[in-house]
Amino acid sequence: MVATAVADGLFVMHGDQPHLIAARRKSDGRMRFPMPLGPEAALYEPVELPAEGKLWSYTVQRFRPKTPPYIGADDDASFKAFALGYIEFPDQVIVEGRILIDDTSTLRIGRPMKVVIEPFATSTRGEVSNFAFKPAD
Repeated sequence: MVATAVADGLFVMHGDQPHLIAARRKSDGRMRFPMPLGPEAALYEPVELPAEGKLWSYTVQRFRPKTPPYIGADDDASFKAFALGYIEFPDQVIVEGRILIDDTSTLRIGRPMKVVIEPFATSTRGEVSNFAFKPAD
């Protein structure tokens, strides 16, 4: 799978498995996500995160976000609720992202989650992809 990220330096692919790219500050080792770009990037070193983490916290978005900035192809009648969560990569960083799951009632704190890539709709960059998470078990 070849995927062009919606933002530079967001993830790398190893075969079909994506890995998010975090950043470790050179001065004190503090981690952050995503890796900063521009002049600030010189203060950090890139760190590839593991393919899996654990669900740290989540919520379910049950109403259509405001337009703009939301650019979904749905409307109020066709909108489908979706999960957003924080995925912990132990001893590294916690990353916020969309959780791809049909039944949000099955989500549990601590559940293993893996990084996946999904198409991201945009009118300015052509066909690009963004990261998301889905249950690993």
